[in-house]
Amino acid sequence: MGNINFSPLADRIRPKSLKEIVGQGHLLEKDKPIYKIIEADQLFSMVFWGPPGTGKTTLARILANETKAHFIEYSAVTAKKQDVLKVVAEAKQRLETSDQRTILFIDEIHRFNKAQQDAFLPYVEDGTIILIGATTENPSFRIISPLLSRCQVFVLNELSEKDLEKIVDRGAKELKIKIPVKAKDFLVNYANGDARQALNVLEATARLYKEMTVENIKLALQSKFLRYDRAGEEHYNTISAFIKSMRASNTDAALYYLARMVDSGEDPLFIARRMVVFASEDVGLSQPTALVVANSVFRACETIGYPECAINLAHGVTYLSQAKKDRSSYNAYFAAMEDVKQHGNLPIPLKLRNPETKLMKGLGYGKDYEKYDTGSLLPDQLKNKKYYLKP
Repeated sequence: MGNINFSPLADRIRPKSLKEIVGQGHLLEKDKPIYKIIEADQLFSMVFWGPPGTGKTTLARILANETKAHFIEYSAVTAKKQDVLKVVAEAKQRLETSDQRTILFIDEIHRFNKAQQDAFLPYVEDGTIILIGATTENPSFRIISPLLSRCQVFVLNELSEKDLEKIVDRGAKELKIKIPVKAKDFLVNYANGDARQALNVLEATARLYKEMTVENIKLALQSKFLRYDRAGEEHYNTISAFIKSMRASNTDAALYYLARMVDSGEDPLFIARRMVVFASEDVGLSQPTALVVANSVFRACETIGYPECAINLAHGVTYLSQAKKDRSSYNAYFAAMEDVKQHGNLPIPLKLRNPETKLMKGLGYGKDYEKYDTGSLLPDQLKNKKYYLKP
């Protein structure tokens, strides 16, 4: 038992050098940006933006290792302002005593609120720390402009199926197992570009079953061995249960699924965005203030962040759950969209067209343009169509 390695497979086979990294050739191949940074030993603050499981953390660690910089890692979910100040103080001392640079890696940097991000600014600007942030969200929307302007943004791409096959093969070798082609294909397809997801499922199946088959992989996915993954199936199951509970006006269930997502570290803005959609899609005209409340919750989450914004989310969820429901606007829009897709760009009635010239007026464009028209204003083929049906 003493020889068993209980660390996750993804950590055990994590690349230690650029040569070992699979994918991201646009950044890592010879003469590409990251390659050149290491070659020239010229570190600067940067943000890695890309989907889960594409190597953001690994790349940050390799940058530190290759440039002999001191590496400190925090998650924005748990890091506090005092943690940053402590890192800064130690980084200053390190520079003074040994000239060693400090890389501060912040995973999920988009979860920091404005005040937290502001705390980095002076130290990033004077070079006390080299900040490397990792995010799955568009940094233009989620990172404050002054901080973003001091960082170079590098985009990491979703891993290809061939890339994932190589990574799964490495994982199978580490586990000392064989994986048939069909099982590998299923696993790669399920992982959807996420190396960590592929390795987690591979390891779970290997621990639970003797053979690596498609059927056993499916059984492993149903087990509780795999924890909630913000990019995985449980993520979508939980948000689905959350929305359906609000739709059914079941406040208790909606709050329960909200609590599950908050406890797992789900991005509060992801939850709030779904609430904004729900306010128009499901509550709609029956209670128009729902959209105002949902937008206010989104804004609160954006400016406050965890842990306090969980209360804002609970407030919004309770309100939306108890609001009357009316999907008439939602249904009307998609009924109209169906006709647009079926019929294409039907001719707009002449009386509705913009009469920009005398010639156009002579052809009947914009006739009686200034008058209110109580008749159908739809194209002739749809003139009797009714999309919006009052509930």
